[in-house]
Amino acid sequence: MEHRIVVLGAGYTGAVAAGRLAKRLRREDVAITLVNPEPDFVERVRLHQLATGQDLKSRPFTQMFAGTGVTLRLGRVTAVDVDRRTVTVAAPNGPDREAPAEVLDVLEYDTLVYALGSGWNDGGVPGTAEHAHEISGRPGALRLRDRLAALDAGRPVIVVGAGLTGVEAATEIAEARPDLDVALAAHGVLGDWLSEKGRAHLRAVVDELGITVHEHTTVDSVEADRVTTAGGLDIPADVTVWTTGFAVHPIAGATTLEVTDRGQIVVDATMRSVSHPDVYAVGDAAMAIGPGDKPLRMSCATGVPMAWQAADAIAARLADTKVPHVALHYSKQCVSLGRKEGLIQFVTADDRAVDKAMTGRAAVLFKELICKVAAWSVANPTAGMPSRRLRVVRQGSPSRARTGTAA
Repeated sequence: MEHRIVVLGAGYTGAVAAGRLAKRLRREDVAITLVNPEPDFVERVRLHQLATGQDLKSRPFTQMFAGTGVTLRLGRVTAVDVDRRTVTVAAPNGPDREAPAEVLDVLEYDTLVYALGSGWNDGGVPGTAEHAHEISGRPGALRLRDRLAALDAGRPVIVVGAGLTGVEAATEIAEARPDLDVALAAHGVLGDWLSEKGRAHLRAVVDELGITVHEHTTVDSVEADRVTTAGGLDIPADVTVWTTGFAVHPIAGATTLEVTDRGQIVVDATMRSVSHPDVYAVGDAAMAIGPGDKPLRMSCATGVPMAWQAADAIAARLADTKVPHVALHYSKQCVSLGRKEGLIQFVTADDRAVDKAMTGRAAVLFKELICKVAAWSVANPTAGMPSRRLRVVRQGSPSRARTGTAA
């Protein structure tokens, strides 16, 4: 019998894990199913570009996984039963996914890779869900794209949240639409996670683009035409873009998996669930520990190496060979500041900024290269690795083939 591997979610981490597994294991030994609601790969790190009217390259999964043996199952995951080892899949139901779920299938698995990632987090702030826009996924970015295109010159736009996503969104909007009045609300000091050089460059670019920055600002409510801060200040906004953070997909929290209070699956160093050894979790859905015993942050830079580690561990355990360990650490943070400016902040292994930073045109080119490499790695997940596929060991009990015995 084929060992059934089901991968949930085809973002960077899920797609990389599926492709790497397909190229690490013999096709006749495994059946790999990738479940995703959309037929194309979404470059999440470019959604701020999509929101400002730029067209992104189409990357159909049928082309990316042609000839690999990976089966794409279009649908939306509505439930996971980790005790019975089943996944319930429903129809995608369009971009809003609000229609009642129509169950399409119940998939059985021997090994599960949970990569459902994260989505928008409105933080429970009054009015945010009704009036604010988000760019955590393609549907939200397209809605924002239409709204921005409909704005007349001079109208106010505010981006709430000045982390990586907020900074990239605000600068992209300001550059693409210099006729708009763009503001950015930062909980603390603008760029407080950067080095002195990085903060100075970010401030210079923001000033040049004419973005108004509200530092030490907490937004308490959102209305159709304004946001209100904790200090009682009303800031006009025809469009509010909410980028204060991400929330993990809630499905894991409804299972018997061990999860954190944020709903992330607790995993060991090989991305294996500490409570269910036939489940692996990667990307934003997983709570993994990195250098300095610090939790890895939600990011593409984190997720892709996690996918490598999970896929290699699964393959090794099924083949009863030594489990390799992929280095999970940071070296840089890449920030686009529109199409003409950028910032590469170099960091320590545990993600603390150092004095070294790259700015200007060199940073733009470097960031673009990183984005292209990230997308390329989805279709080429084993570049530089041995081409030999591993044979699944079938001696002994079925449970040994399912969970593996290698350390």
